[in-house]
Amino acid sequence: MTIRKVTEHKKRFLDLLLLADEQESMIERYLERGVLYVLEDGGVKAECVVTDEGGGVLEIQNLAVLPECRRRGYGRALIVFLTETYRGRFSVLQAGTGESPLTLPFYQSCGFVFYRRIRGYFPAHYDHPIIECGVPLTDKIVLRRAL
Repeated sequence: MTIRKVTEHKKRFLDLLLLADEQESMIERYLERGVLYVLEDGGVKAECVVTDEGGGVLEIQNLAVLPECRRRGYGRALIVFLTETYRGRFSVLQAGTGESPLTLPFYQSCGFVFYRRIRGYFPAHYDHPIIECGVPLTDKIVLRRAL
């Protein structure tokens, strides 16, 4: 398993990015200013995009694992990689997500804790309803962990 930084032609990973953020216009808001990492294990299995939000905060904008590769530790490996790579350069690793029964427990198991809620985020920023595991997403939940 290797994790590498992608600096050119980031949009070639759009299909994978769309698994975690299903509206291309939202991905375009952070992809070029962010740092894209891909995890390879006999091919690309997962990816993440992080951005510098200022004030010592590094934010995970997108973290996606191929559906057939979930629950194999790839997402957790990316979190560990980010923690080790950015420790000392940032003080906080942050992630924003919906109140999904898939993503909230994952981040919590990686040491993230509730920081704040942004009410009405998904209907205000997406041109269609976002539904995950049958749950319509309305509020954005921001989670943080110390680096």
